[in-house]
Amino acid sequence: MGEVEVTQPAHSNTAPPPPHPTAPTTTPPPLPPQQSHPTPPTPSAPPERRRTAFTEGTARLRTAATTEPGRLRIIGAVLALLVVAFGAVTAWQVTDRAAAADDVLHSSQPLSSDAADIYRSLADANTAASSGFLAGRQETGVNRVRYENGIRTAAQKLVNAAANSDPDSPSAATIAELNRLLPEYKGLVEQARTYNRQGFPVGGAYLRYANEKMQKEMLPKAEDLYTRENQRLREDYDAATPYPWIAITLGVVALAALGWAQHRNYRRTNRVLNHGLVAASSATVVVLLWLVVGHSVARAGLNDSYDHGVRSLNVLHDARIASLKARGNENLTLVSRGAQTKKVGDVSYDAYDYDFEQEMKTLGKGLALAEDLADDRAGEQPVTAAVGNMQEWKKRHASARAEDDNGEYQRALDKVIGAKGTTGECFDSVDTNLAKALEHETTEFKAAAGDGLGAMSGLSIGAAVLAVLGAAGAVLGIGRRLSEYR
Repeated sequence: MGEVEVTQPAHSNTAPPPPHPTAPTTTPPPLPPQQSHPTPPTPSAPPERRRTAFTEGTARLRTAATTEPGRLRIIGAVLALLVVAFGAVTAWQVTDRAAAADDVLHSSQPLSSDAADIYRSLADANTAASSGFLAGRQETGVNRVRYENGIRTAAQKLVNAAANSDPDSPSAATIAELNRLLPEYKGLVEQARTYNRQGFPVGGAYLRYANEKMQKEMLPKAEDLYTRENQRLREDYDAATPYPWIAITLGVVALAALGWAQHRNYRRTNRVLNHGLVAASSATVVVLLWLVVGHSVARAGLNDSYDHGVRSLNVLHDARIASLKARGNENLTLVSRGAQTKKVGDVSYDAYDYDFEQEMKTLGKGLALAEDLADDRAGEQPVTAAVGNMQEWKKRHASARAEDDNGEYQRALDKVIGAKGTTGECFDSVDTNLAKALEHETTEFKAAAGDGLGAMSGLSIGAAVLAVLGAAGAVLGIGRRLSEYR
C-alpha cells in the first residue's frame, strides 16, 4: 500500500500573530422617554404684494416720461384736460348766474312788486273805507269801487304770492295769516257802514276797530312780506353779478399751458406753428374773452337795473304807501273827532293827526330821494309833479284842521272830501303821479335786466362746444408730433 505522506508546517522561532480582535457586539441602552414636539416650519419669504392700478399707472408714467413720445402723450393729455375743465366750469358758473338773472327778471322782482302791491292795495282800501264812512249817505260810487278794487287786488296778489312761495317758508305763513285777516277786516267795514247809514254812532267805533286791525296787524304783515321778497331779490342779484373767477383762472392756466407747449415745440423742432395747438389756443381765447366781456356786460346791465330800477321802485312804493297812510289818518282824524290822543313829551296830540304829519314827512323824504334817483326826464317829471301836489295837500290840510279846531266840523269835512278844492284831490294827484313814475321805472328795470340776461345768452353752450373743439385740437396737434416717431 502506499504510504501517506504527511506534511507538517515547519517550525519557526516566531510566534504566530494573534488573532484579529473583533469588537464585541453590544446593544446601546434605550434613551429615556422624551416629549415629542412638532418641528417648527421653516420661515418662507413674504408673498410679493400685488401692485394697484394707481401704482402701475404711476410706474408707466415714470417710464413714459423718460422718452419724448411718452412726454408728448402726457402733455397732450394735460392740455386736453385743462381745456375741457375750463369749458365745463365756464358752462357751470355761467348757467348758475344766468338762472339767477332770470329769477331777477321773471320771479323775485315781480314778486317784490306784488308784495308792495298787496301793501298798497290794503292801505288804499282802508283809505277808501274811511272816505266812504265820512261821506255817509252821500258816499259816491267812486269810493265804493275804489274800496272793492283795493280788496280784490290784495286778494289776487296774495294768491299769486302763495303760488310762488315755498309752502314751509315764513312768507307762506304770512300770506296765510293775511288771507285769514282780510275777511275779518271786510266784515268790520261793512258793519261800520251799516250802522253809519242808520245814524248810529257805534259805526265810528267799528271803523276805528277795522282801521286798528289794518294798521296794527295786516299792514305790518304785508310790510314783512315785502321786506322778505326784497331780500330774496337782493340775494338773486348777489348770485347773478359776481365774476366767475374759478372759470377765468382755469382759462388763464389753460392758455398759459398751451403757450408753453407751443414754445416747447418750437425749441425742439424750429417749427413756428402747430396747427392743432393753435386751434386749441384760439378756442380758449375766444371762450375766455366771451366769458369776461359777456359777463361784464351782463353785470353792468344788472347793476343798472338795480341802481336805476329796483332802488327807484322801492322808493316810489314806499312814498306811495306813505301817501295812502297819510290820507287814511287824515280821514280818521275827522271820524274819531279827538277820541284818541297821543302824548309826545308833555304835549298831547290827536293820534291820527300826529300820524298824518309823520307820514307826510316820510312822503316828502321819499319824493326827494326819487327825484335824485330819476335818470331821465320821463322819470323825473311825475315825481316833481307829485312834490307840488304834496305841498298843496299840506296847505289844504292845515286849513281843514283850522276849521275843525274852530268847531266848524262840516267846513273841515268839505275841505277833506268835498266836491272841489279838497285834500282828496291833492292825494289823488300824488297817487296818480307816483303810479306813472312806477310804470316808467318798471319799464327801465325790465330793459336793463333783460339786457343783462341777454349778454349771457348762449355762453354756457358755446363754451362747452368750443372747449371740446379746443381739446380735440390739442390732442391732434400732439398726435402730429407723435407721428414723427413712428
